[in-house]
Amino acid sequence: MEAKAKARYLRVTPQKARRVVDLVRGQQATEALAVLKFAEQSASEPLYKLVASGIANARQQAEKLGESFDEDELVITQAFVDEGPTMRRFRPRAQGRAGRINKRTSHITVVLGSGDDIPAGRKGNR
Repeated sequence: MEAKAKARYLRVTPQKARRVVDLVRGQQATEALAVLKFAEQSASEPLYKLVASGIANARQQAEKLGESFDEDELVITQAFVDEGPTMRRFRPRAQGRAGRINKRTSHITVVLGSGDDIPAGRKGNR
């Protein structure tokens, strides 16, 4: 069984979000929640909610299919961050010029599955 959760248009830069996603990729879902709960990065809170949503999605799928569900068997099989649209803002600079400020957004996708669904080379912490 595989469950997916997506968060789109997050106001976190993709580079910063990837640092947090790399912490939890390949881990058990319950361990990932514990790691994200105490991570200090700003992207850890939306990612925590996303993993919790993925667990809830897996539970719903299991109920729908009539299968048994164990939260401890779920593993983050895939987790990746894509770049969303960039909001461009302008700020006045010296001598009448304008400086551009890029406010980047991210699309984060987390796929949860059983432990044997992990692609080759992704077992363990990374």
